[in-house]
Amino acid sequence: MASEPWSCHNRDVPDRDNFVPNADELIQNNATFVAMFADQGLALAPRRKLAVVACMDSRMDVFQMLGLNHGDAHIIRNAGGVVTDDVIRSLVVSQRLLNTQEIVLIHHTNCGLQTVRDDQFKSELERECGARPSWNLESFNDPFDSVRQSMDRLHQSPFLKAKDHIRGFVYDVETGKITEVSRPPQD
Repeated sequence: MASEPWSCHNRDVPDRDNFVPNADELIQNNATFVAMFADQGLALAPRRKLAVVACMDSRMDVFQMLGLNHGDAHIIRNAGGVVTDDVIRSLVVSQRLLNTQEIVLIHHTNCGLQTVRDDQFKSELERECGARPSWNLESFNDPFDSVRQSMDRLHQSPFLKAKDHIRGFVYDVETGKITEVSRPPQD
């Protein structure tokens, strides 16, 4: 069967026909969690005054990879970990209402957004749904370049007040290592 390059049929993803809903199991898991819950009394504002923007990829446990504990940081996730208007909105709330002072971006190797193209994806959705999405998919070829672009978007935003401590990284999904991405010197 020929499929679009971005089609799920070309990726190592579970077969949709064999899907079993998870919510009932998650509710049972939560009962176990509640019995051992130890995070009472955490402050609303993150202890480390840190916000992390990361990809939603299920291979990334942001708390584990960075050695964070609950209450240490705001974790903002989306497809690709790219800085979008909604990420800016969340960071503005994080900074202005909850006093975060540092932003860490984490994209990763082998990202699904590296295998799809915005226009092609939007065209397929338009054919299937009868409407073209107004949002950008934010696909990219190189996660290092994508991190740089996201760092630039943060520095250019007039709404963010804490811009002195913005750093970006690429997480290697095969080794677990994060590699820092340098931002080119600005004029």
